[in-house]
Amino acid sequence: MSFIARVLGYIAAFFIAAMVLLTVADVVLRTFFSLPIPGMLELIELGLACTIFIALPAVFLRDEHLVVDVVDHLFRPAVVRVLDLLGALVSRGVLVVMAWQMLPLARAMHEFGDVTSDLSIAKIWYWIPVLAGVIASALATVVFILRWRR
Repeated sequence: MSFIARVLGYIAAFFIAAMVLLTVADVVLRTFFSLPIPGMLELIELGLACTIFIALPAVFLRDEHLVVDVVDHLFRPAVVRVLDLLGALVSRGVLVVMAWQMLPLARAMHEFGDVTSDLSIAKIWYWIPVLAGVIASALATVVFILRWRR
């Protein structure tokens, strides 16, 4: 599982680096040559969707989600462990509902052939990383829950 988390992290890092490089190139081209990169907002939106939703399952697999330290100081370790389990169960439920609600929307958007306004990128390309990330995150919560039992 650590290999999968590492690969997902590298893919997310690639999209972050691409967004940074595109932004720098856009600023340089705009400043010195008055030549902005067309569709920058759409490219950054796509990169951001890929970054967030591809990295999300890696967060669950690595157990690196945000934790409030106050909880660790207020409760015993056994209580904190139970709260971790409850958080994973709630996360799983939310992620499953998200995937269930998003699949018909993505299918409809693909069938209608929706595209972005500037670059005419098919909007399904926005949905693919989001759906893959949500479904993979729901599966990663199962791994988290199974590890909790040990």
